Order: sequence, then structure tokens, then C-alpha cells
Amino acid sequence: MLAFGISGLPAMGASSSSARRCGLSRTWALLLLLLLLLLLGVEGALRGKDNGEALPESIPSAPGTLPHFIQEPDDAYIIKSNPIVLRCRAAPAMQIFFKCNGEWVHQNEHFSEETTDESTGLKVREAYINVTRQQVEDFHGPEDYWCQCVAWSHLGTSKSRKASVRIAYLRKNFEQDPQGKEVPLEGMIVLHCRPPEGVPAAEVEWLKNEEIIVAAEDENIDTRADHNLIIRQARLSDSGNYTCMANNIVAKRRSLSATVVVYVNGGWSSWTEWSNCNVRCGRGWQKRSRTCTNPAPLNGGAFCEGMSVQKITCTSLCPVDGAWEAWSEWSVCSPECEHLRVRECTAPPPRNGGKFCEGPNQESENCTEGLCIHDIENATDIALYSGLGAAVITVAVIVIGVTLYRRSQSEYGVDVIDSSALTGGFQTFNFKTARQGNSLLLNSSMQPDLTVSRTYSGPICLQDPIDKELMTESSLFNPLSDIKVKVQSSFMVSLGVTDRSEYQRKTHSGTFPHDSNRTFNSIHTKNKAAYIQNLSTLCKQNEMRTTGVFGHLGGRLGIPNTGVSLLIPHGAIPEEISWEIYLSINQGESSLQPEGSEVLLGPEVTCGPPEVTVSTPFALTIPHCAEVNSEHWNIHVKKKKHQGKWEEVMSVEEETTSCYCLWDPYACHILLDSFGTYAIMGESLSDCSVKELKVAVFGSMSCNSLDYSLRVYCVDNTPCAFQEVISEERQQGGQLLEEPKLLHFKGNTFSLQISVLDIPPFLWRIKPFTACQEVPFSRVWRNNQQPLHCAFSLERYTPATTQLSCKICVRQVKGHEQILQIQTSILETERETIPFFAHEDSNFPVQMGPQAFKIPYSIRQRICATFDTPNAKGKDWQMLAQKNSFNRNLSYFATQNSPSAVILDLWEARHQHDGDLDSLACALEEIGRTQPQISDLTETQIEESNFSYSRQNGL
Repeated sequence: MLAFGISGLPAMGASSSSARRCGLSRTWALLLLLLLLLLLGVEGALRGKDNGEALPESIPSAPGTLPHFIQEPDDAYIIKSNPIVLRCRAAPAMQIFFKCNGEWVHQNEHFSEETTDESTGLKVREAYINVTRQQVEDFHGPEDYWCQCVAWSHLGTSKSRKASVRIAYLRKNFEQDPQGKEVPLEGMIVLHCRPPEGVPAAEVEWLKNEEIIVAAEDENIDTRADHNLIIRQARLSDSGNYTCMANNIVAKRRSLSATVVVYVNGGWSSWTEWSNCNVRCGRGWQKRSRTCTNPAPLNGGAFCEGMSVQKITCTSLCPVDGAWEAWSEWSVCSPECEHLRVRECTAPPPRNGGKFCEGPNQESENCTEGLCIHDIENATDIALYSGLGAAVITVAVIVIGVTLYRRSQSEYGVDVIDSSALTGGFQTFNFKTARQGNSLLLNSSMQPDLTVSRTYSGPICLQDPIDKELMTESSLFNPLSDIKVKVQSSFMVSLGVTDRSEYQRKTHSGTFPHDSNRTFNSIHTKNKAAYIQNLSTLCKQNEMRTTGVFGHLGGRLGIPNTGVSLLIPHGAIPEEISWEIYLSINQGESSLQPEGSEVLLGPEVTCGPPEVTVSTPFALTIPHCAEVNSEHWNIHVKKKKHQGKWEEVMSVEEETTSCYCLWDPYACHILLDSFGTYAIMGESLSDCSVKELKVAVFGSMSCNSLDYSLRVYCVDNTPCAFQEVISEERQQGGQLLEEPKLLHFKGNTFSLQISVLDIPPFLWRIKPFTACQEVPFSRVWRNNQQPLHCAFSLERYTPATTQLSCKICVRQVKGHEQILQIQTSILETERETIPFFAHEDSNFPVQMGPQAFKIPYSIRQRICATFDTPNAKGKDWQMLAQKNSFNRNLSYFATQNSPSAVILDLWEARHQHDGDLDSLACALEEIGRTQPQISDLTETQIEESNFSYSRQNGL
């Protein structure tokens, strides 16, 4: 338009000069006005945000080139509240303006510069604008906030790329944190990580133990897959704490640390060579072993399964020394007046490396007593007389031998023990008899003849003092290769073991252990009453601890009314040494913190002192409250270390040779070789696992004479837990109102509800909304042997009401329920007393020496000698264990010096209250019935003799 206006100026001339000058003045004025209007129009077009008018896409210009951009605006992010700057440069350019979101940016918001390119002479124009956070937040369009440069030249316009402007941010929380893992060696580790949402998107890097992981330096690690960390083959060095780190231009974020443990399961080494047979002669055993070191378990890896020691029987040929046969007859006297005799080393000949016979194999002597007669006739007479004399001597020797042999055939000895001796009753006995000459009585390898028997009807009395002996022949104390037992029906009539007189010893104060100079005599009759009185006083003062002095004879230590006891076998403590042994139950809060789903199933028991060493395992009995079922429980025995930490000693179901655990319905019997603090832990394997709770109701009058308090206890079904309830109620003056009942509490996470029902409406009342109380599941399941109770306060309407009748309902939601019927008088004088305990061991917590054991020591020796010897027919200690229901972990007994003795110790611990000797007798009977018959004896006459035993009276 400007060019057009200038080119048209000559057509506007006038005819006259004055008119021409006037007209020229008007023309220039008009031209200036048009130029001013043109500039105003361009300015208005550039003011797009104020008047909404758009600039033309192109402006006519003189011949030249289109502008090209040397620098285009880049995408930018606004961090916090800081504005960003968008820049662009173009050449050749007359003007540069920004357009944002389709609208021109006001000229006042532009900052521009103009320079000349020295190499080309073109004008270079640069412009930039500021974009604030408020501008971006105020924009609500279908796409991100954007800006674009438009440059003009004489030839036309050019547009730059669109640069987006976004607000940068990074959320605080990760969408997915990495999770800890336990993986086996050479397994794959995959740690997932999803970083927080952010603009721009966060970059992820991994840290191991606070150090950055460089995946390019380790081919075993890959971090490219969607921010995840992948370790293809786990190594021990890969154990550690892993953290996912996310960052962008705004901030950095750390995920929760994930602990990765690379464990190694144990593997057995190769078996060693079989050892030499342990006996030089006869039947013995040899063993081989292996260790769990190929590899050794690391970082919680599983221990090797199976046995570490194997034993097999072996037989070594015994060396037989040679022996001379009898001398031959003297030869005929020779002309030199000598005769000879010879013998051979064949009775028996030496075998298996035995020694050859010592001495000469021939002898010669003068046959004329020094008078050598060379006359042939006289020599013949001498030979005749010598032969007659030898014949007479030979006949005499044969007659004497036959006589002695016949006498030996008429004498017999007892060689079989009758199992009824175990029961100590007055019964009919069947004794198998053998010849007196039977070498079995002197530890021979010959089989006894057990098929001929005699019946002895007479009273059998067994005594229990230290010198307890069976009044039988010596064969009763020697081992038999087989045992045959006949048990009559009268075995069921046995002596009551609990009626035995107790054998106590005086306790000496001082430093222990004691040497042989300190003796412990039996308590005299006049001192017995005082001793028992002091003992009962001690039990009342400290009911959860007891002590006793034990020596080589062993004994039993028990805490009254708790079910906790300690059995020290005979011979466990060396001779001439005695120790003051203590046994206690740890009261108060337990120091054992359960892991995962573990719960404490019994009391923490301490026995000591720790420095005591025993040669054979002792038996520790701890009561528990679990309903026995291996499918629902995993039982562990744990021991407290010196640093206060607990370690697992064994699992009940595992095979181990370090200790043995016998799991009975109400108690756990553990064979141990070191003193310390032990506890039983149970890991619940399903919702069907059951703890047995004892529910008891106590009542007492409140301070207000009209109020009466009911306290309902739900404690673990162990005697020691109930003992604490009794102690607490005695202090409060409480009275047991009903026999306690058992409640089977399941591990199904449902709570326990306790409510009072059927209260007489016109005699008693209870506060509203207090008749039912609920206890959370965790409080009941993990009570750690602490008494749990709920209290209910009842109020009488009048003092004349002295009888209370109601029901206490204790139930688990979706579980077992028990109802206790309360019918009592609130007056002390009319109340019926319900006993707390009725244990037989209350008066004698310490039993020392033979009185502590149910099996007489002589019978015990006989059983051990019989069953410890390996038997090809399988009638050894393994069958003895199986017949007594000790079917698991038999490898433990195999490592003991006397497996039968340890089995009998475990039997003593299990039957400490009932003394069920009949069960042991029946076990021996079953073993005896499986023995094959042995041929009958040929003798027809067997002498009968009565065996009687006397019982010595103890204290």
C-alpha cells in the first residue's frame, strides 16, 4: 500500500503553479496521514490480545529472501514459581513476534535486539518473552500451553516450531515399592519399582547399601526393563538392602528399602569310610559319618535332611589259641631203657591269629627207674606190667568223669526274668530253668534253653533302697541273647508305687559341688516332721522354685502344682561329686519375643547351675497348652543364650542327635545334656490349630456390703498358669465357685466373648451394657502365660439375699463354647470349698536316690544288659523303644552309650505320676511272644524252689 501510494503521486498535478504548490502541500499532508494510518493499523494488528485482530500472514515486501530461524524456542518446564524464558532468532527479519495458544503476545511483553551478520550483511533479530506459572495454570485448553515465533522479512513470514510449557512436579509416594526377598543361591531376583508420577517423567536408578548400582559394569544385573532390577543369578554378594531412587528436575524421591537375602541350603558331604569294628572279638558295630558342609547352610538356609551317622553291626572272628591234646600212651621200653610219648596241638588248633601251643610235643624218660636191664625176657615182663597199670588208671578216670557228668545234669539255674517282677505284686511266676553247667550264666554265647519251666507260687516283694536286689540266682543279672516273658493275668494287680516310703536326704549349705568328704545321711524319724514342715513353708514362700542336692544316685526335682520336673538319671553325676540343683519357672513378662505366627505354649523353665556336666542326658518335663496335631502345629524347643537372645534347639518333627523331645498331650519331655533356660514355642500352620484354655470363675465380696464381684479367668491350660491365678485370688480373698472347664480356642483370628446370663431379676442386678465383655483374639492367643480375666460387678437389692445363681458363658466367635453354672452362697460360713489342686507330688518336691525311680535299679540293669546287646532277630533297644511308643528319631538313642538306659529314663519322665509298670511289663511280654521256641530239655525231674523277697522300710 505504501508503494502503491507513492507510485500514484504524479497523477495528482494542477494546471497552474499556485494551484500546483497548494495541491502539492495537500498531497504531502494526505500522504503523511495515510502513512500514519498504516502504522497505526499495523500496531493495532500486533495488539492481538487487546483487540483480537490478527496480523496478516504476509506483508508485501521488496525483493529478498524469507527469514529463517537461527534459534527456535525449546520446550520448557516451570519449576515451582520461577518463570521461564522462550527465545528465538531469525535472519533476515524485520520483525519477530510470539504467538501463544493461537493469540499474539502483546508487544510490551517482548524483548528484542537487532544485529547484523558480518559475514552476510543480513539483519539478525532476536526476541524473547517470559512465561509465568500463573499464565500456564490459567490456560485450560485441549493441549499443553504452547508458544511460537513468527518472523517477517521483505519477502514474507516464517513460523518456528511450537514450544510447550508445562509445570514440573514429582509426587512423594511411589506407586510400587520394591519388596524384600529370600532367594536360593543362583536363583533369579526381580525387584519391581514404579516411581511416583511426575512431569517430566522421573528417571530411576538403584542403590545397594546406599551405593549406586551401575548395570553396565555387571552383566548379571539388568535395570532396563520398566525400572525393575533384575539379577539373573543370585550370588552371596547380592545380599543387601536395595533402594529405588526416582528424580527429575524438581526433586528426588527414595522408596522403602527392600532386604534381599541369598541363602544356601546345606548339603551333605561324602560318607567317610566305615570305621573298624568296635570290638576285637564277637559282635559289635561300626559306623560312618558325614557333615552338612557341602555346602554349609548360610543365611537361614535349610539344614541337611537325614542322618549324619550310620551304624551297622559287625562280627569279628575271635582269635583261638592252640591247645595240646592229651599225651599219647608211653611207647614200649626201648633197648636203651627209655620210652616215648607224643601230643599234638589240635585241641583246638590255633585259628584267626591265635597262639601256637607252648611246650614240647614229645617226652622221653627212663622206663626202668634207672635200672637198665638188657635181658629181653625181663624187658617183656616190665612192659606187660606197665600196660596193665595204665589200663587201670584209664578206667578209673572214665568212671570219675561219668559220675561228675551225671551229677551236673541234675542241677539247674534260673535264666529268664519274669516281667511280673516289674509290678512288684504277689503273683504266680514261671521260671525257665537251665543246667547249672550252662555257660550262659557266665556270659557265654550259647543260647539258653527256655522251653522247660517250673511254676513257683509264692509272694514276690520288691524293695527300693540303694541295695535293691532280686533274690534269684546270679543268672538274673546277666544278659540273655533273647528274652522270653510270660505275664499272668495277675499282672494287673500291682503294688501301688505311690505308697512307697519316701527317701529324703539332708541338704547342706555351702559351696557346691561337694566332694566325697561331705555325706548325706537319711533323715531320722524324729527329724522327718520338722523337715516336711520346713519344706512346706518353703513352697508357700516361693512356689515357683525348688532346689535339691544330687549325687551319683540321681533323683527327681519338681515344682509342686506346676507340672514342671527334672529327672537326673542314676550315674549322670560322677561319683564322689554332688551338686545343688535348682529348678525354677520364670515369672513376669517373657523375654522371648515370638516371631511371625509363633506363640509361647508353656512356661519358661530354668534349671541349673549351668556349669554342671552330666555323662547321660537328663529329662526336663514342661507342660504345654496345645492340642497335639502335627498338621496344625510346628513345635520348637528354644534355649536362652548368655546375651539374652534365644536360639532354636530343635523342632519336634526333625531328626537330630543333639536332644530328644517326646510330645505328650499335656506335657513335653525333653532329653538334654546341658542346663539352662528352655521354652516351648508353637507355630500355627492353619486356622484349625487349637490352644486349650482353662476357664475358672472366682467370687468375692466388695467393699460395699451389697456388691459382689465375679472374676472370670481364661488362662493357658498348664498347671503353672493356673497357679498364678490361685496366688492372685488368695491375695484378694477370692473363692473358686465352680470346677474349671476346658475351652478349645482356635487360631482363626476370632475374638472371645464372656457374658453373665440368667441373673435373678428381683434379687440381683448388673450394670447396663456390662453383662457381656469381648476380648480381642491377639490378647488371648499371645497372652504369654499371663492371667487374662474379666470382672463383673453384681449388686443385691437387699442384704437378705445370700444365694447367687447364674450362668457364665465363655465362647469364641465361630468356635467352641463353655457354660459354667454358678450356684453359691456369698457368705463365708455357708460356702462349699472346692479344692484347687490334688497332685501327689505336692509334699515331696525333691526325691533323691532309688526312691525317685519307679523301676527298681536291679531290674533296670537287667533290661539294659539284655537290650543293649545287638540281636540279629531285632529284639534290641529299638524294639524296646517302639513298644513304648518312642517311634521317632531313633538315631538319637543310637548315639548313647546305653540306648536302653536312656529309653527307660524317658519312660520314668513320662510315667512320673502314674508309675504304670504294667505298660512296661506288657511291652516286655510282647517282645517275648515273638521269640521262636527252643527245644525242650530232656530231664524229667525238676526241683521246685520258692523265691521270696523282703521289702526294707525306708523313711
